[in-house]
Amino acid sequence: MLEYVTDADDPRLSDYTRLRDVELRKSLEAERGLFLAEGEKVIRRAIGAGYPIRSVLTTPRWLTSLSDVLGDALVYVVSDEIMSGIAGFQVHRGALASMERLPLPSVETLLKGGARRLLVLEDLVDHSNVGAIFRSAAALGVNGIILSPRCADPLYRRAVKVSMGAVFSIPYARMDDWFQGLSRLREAGFQTLALTPEQTATPMDTVELADRVALLLGAEGDGLSSHWLEEADEAVCIPMSAAAMAAGVDSLNVVAAAAIACHGLMRSTRVG
Repeated sequence: MLEYVTDADDPRLSDYTRLRDVELRKSLEAERGLFLAEGEKVIRRAIGAGYPIRSVLTTPRWLTSLSDVLGDALVYVVSDEIMSGIAGFQVHRGALASMERLPLPSVETLLKGGARRLLVLEDLVDHSNVGAIFRSAAALGVNGIILSPRCADPLYRRAVKVSMGAVFSIPYARMDDWFQGLSRLREAGFQTLALTPEQTATPMDTVELADRVALLLGAEGDGLSSHWLEEADEAVCIPMSAAAMAAGVDSLNVVAAAAIACHGLMRSTRVG
């Protein structure tokens, strides 16, 4: 169903209010149970993953390209100028979609689902980093991701965009108890490996991997908390070159480290 809108302040567009205001958007999206998908490819992947459409905001130019997947969804059509004014940025691929969130599985459900390789993210608050890590994890075959209570929302618009929709293709759950979180992983039979820049840790490419492994990643800068480092079965690192260390380059950013570590997790021939 098409509705043409000529006023950026039209109350029908309230799902798309102030998209660059992070705190407002987090509050609004939690209250309404929605998230935003940006761009044709991401919208298609969200729909394909089963997320119901609340509405779509687009310009006349992009109506045809999405018509095969929108069905009878409510579509607000605006001019390019109004679209840019509402979003506060140039909307690539011409469309935004307000999607309904689905209930997250519990951590226990994820652990009992047959996963053999997991990432566990502790307090990563940068949405772009979270989205990029989801993309690497999905591409390299990781089975699922567990988030600490304070970790950024993978369905926040920026995370979804950076992941190119990979947040829809890999299962994830959020812990409700950070302090006891790792004990639940061990009880489910997971070996817990804590990734650290400390070069005294076991090199990631030499560690003996168990049948079920959970790799712990901390926020860029602070890294993993001392509690999780101590609780993990083993601390592991990505070896840095001696020349880089001598030049003062002592670590990778968390996104690059996650991608390399995910590749290392999947080296075992026992992983399908």
